[in-house]
Amino acid sequence: MSANGGHDWRTWLFMGGRGAGKTRAGAEFIRFAALFEGARRIALVGPTFADVRNVMVEGESGLLSLNYGTRPVWQPSRGRVEFSNGAEAFAYSAEDPDSLRGPQFDLAWCDEIGAWARGEAVWDMLQLALRLGDHPRCVATTTPRPTPLIKRLVADRSVYLTRSATEENRDNLSPAFLAHVQRRYGGSKLGRQELGGELIDEVEGALWTRSLIERCRRPISEALDLDRIVVAVDPPAGKGPNADACGIIAAGVAGPKAFVVADMTCNGYSPASWARRAVDLAEQLRASEIIVEANQGGEMARYAIETMGADVPIRLVRAIRDK
Repeated sequence: MSANGGHDWRTWLFMGGRGAGKTRAGAEFIRFAALFEGARRIALVGPTFADVRNVMVEGESGLLSLNYGTRPVWQPSRGRVEFSNGAEAFAYSAEDPDSLRGPQFDLAWCDEIGAWARGEAVWDMLQLALRLGDHPRCVATTTPRPTPLIKRLVADRSVYLTRSATEENRDNLSPAFLAHVQRRYGGSKLGRQELGGELIDEVEGALWTRSLIERCRRPISEALDLDRIVVAVDPPAGKGPNADACGIIAAGVAGPKAFVVADMTCNGYSPASWARRAVDLAEQLRASEIIVEANQGGEMARYAIETMGADVPIRLVRAIRDK
C-alpha cells in the first residue's frame, strides 16, 4: 500500500483494486472516529441508497460487521446508524445532491465515488455541509475511474491519497478468485484499473494515446536483455505545488526495438527528492547514463543529481526542435 500527503488533511482518498479492503478501511475509520475521536454527526454517501445499506452498513465489511463488543444499531426506515455513545451516521444517495442541503456534519464516508452519476455536484454539496467541529473530515473509498471528480481530487495536493492493489489483500481473498482474475485480466487496461488500482486516463491531444500504448505493451521477458538502458530526466519549470511535473523515465534498446522500461515521473517534489528518484532508478536498472534536458534548469538538475552521489555518468542535452 502506498500513500502521499500529510497529516493535516480534510479529505482522505483511498483508491484500490477490487477486494483491496477499501470498504473495511472506510468502516473502521468511521467506527474509530465515532467512538474515540468525538465525531457526532456522520454522512454516509454511496452511489445509491441501496449501496449504502447493502455495502457500507450491512455488507460483509460494513459498519455492522465490526462487532467489537458493542454493535451499532441500524434503523433502515430512518436511514440512520446509531453508535453506543450516541454518535449518529446518516445514509445519503449520490443520486440526489440536494438531499445534502440543510444537514451538517463533522465527518463523512463516501464510497465508490467513481460510480457517482452526479459526482462533482454531490461532492460540492457535501463539502458545504462538513462544517461542524474543529476539524471536519471526509474519507472517500473507490475503485479508480477517470471521472472529473476523481481527477480533481488526485490533482489536489491537500488530499491525502492512498493506493492499494487487490494483490496486497490476498490473505483475505479466495486464492481461486485471485488466480482467475490475474490470469484473465492481468496486464490489461481493465486489470490495471480494477485490480491494480491505477487511475488510467486519456490526455486530450496526446501524441501517445492510451490505446496506442496498450497495443504496444510487451511481456517483461522481452525487455530483460536490453543492449543499453538510460534514464532520462526532464526537470520541472518553476517551483512549488504549481510547478510542472518532473519527467523521469528509463528507456532501453534491444536490437531494432526500443522499450520504455519504467516511468517515475513525479509532481510537487523538491529537486533533492526527484534527483534521488532518478539516481535510484538508474542504479536499480544499471543504466549506462542519466540524460538531462538542459532547456529548463539543466545545470541545476545536474548539480542536484551529482549531490546524490550518483555513480552514473550525467549528460546534458538541449531540445532544438519541437515535438
